[in-house]
Amino acid sequence: MNLNIFKSKLEMGAAAAYQAQNWINAAIAIYGEANIILATGISQFEMLSSLVQQDVDWSKVTAFHLDEYIGLPESHPASFRKYLRERFVNHVPDLKQFHFVNGESDDPIAECARLGALIRELRIDVACIGIGENGHLAFNDPPADFNTEEPYIVVNLDEACRRQQLGEGWFPTLEDVPTQAISMGIRQIMKSKAIVCTVPDARKAEAIQKAVEGPVTNRHPSSILQHHSRCEFYMDEPAAVLLHQ
Repeated sequence: MNLNIFKSKLEMGAAAAYQAQNWINAAIAIYGEANIILATGISQFEMLSSLVQQDVDWSKVTAFHLDEYIGLPESHPASFRKYLRERFVNHVPDLKQFHFVNGESDDPIAECARLGALIRELRIDVACIGIGENGHLAFNDPPADFNTEEPYIVVNLDEACRRQQLGEGWFPTLEDVPTQAISMGIRQIMKSKAIVCTVPDARKAEAIQKAVEGPVTNRHPSSILQHHSRCEFYMDEPAAVLLHQ
C-alpha cells in the first residue's frame, strides 16, 4: 500500500487516473483486454475527468459498477447510473461494455445474482474506488461483512453514510436518502489485481487515518486495504492531515 499526497484535487485526480491508465494498459498488453471497477461520488470527480482523457483503447475494456441505491430512478440526480453515464460512459463511446447495477430491479437479490454471475467469470485488473466518511468501501458500512463470497449483496445504509450523501448535496433531506443499496462485496473488491483509491477533502481525514494506520477491522471497512499488495492511495493535503507517516 502506497500513499500519494497532492496539493490540489486536480493533481490528485490526474495522478490517480494516470496510474489507472498504466495498469489498464498493462492488462491489455498481457491479456488483450482489461476489466475494471468504477466508483462514484464527489471523491471521483477529478479522477474520472482525467481518466476519460487517458490513452486507453477503451474498445478492449469492460467496466463494472460498484454500487447503486435500491429504488432510486436513473433520472434522479443522485443515481450512480446517471453519474457514470455522464462522467464516464458518454466520454468513451468505444467502451467494450459497462455492466450497470439496476437499483430499480423488482428483485434486488436476483440483480445481485445476475451481476455476480458476470463478474465471477472475469479477472478484475483495476478497481478505481474511494472510501466513505464512515470508512465504508462501496456501500459496505460498518460492521462490514468481510466473509461473504457473494460478489454483489443487498446492504442497509447506516445513518452516517446517509448523512454523508445529504451533506454532499445529492438529496434535499435525510428522509430522501434511500436506506438500502446493492453493493459489491468486500472480498470481490479485494480480488482486484490493483486498486486505485482516491480520497480528497478534510472530512475524510479521520477515515483515511483509520484506513491506513489503524487496526484492520470490519468496524472500519476500508482498513482491509492494508492487506492488498497493489493498492495506491491518492489524496489531497486536507485528507492526509491526520496521518503520522
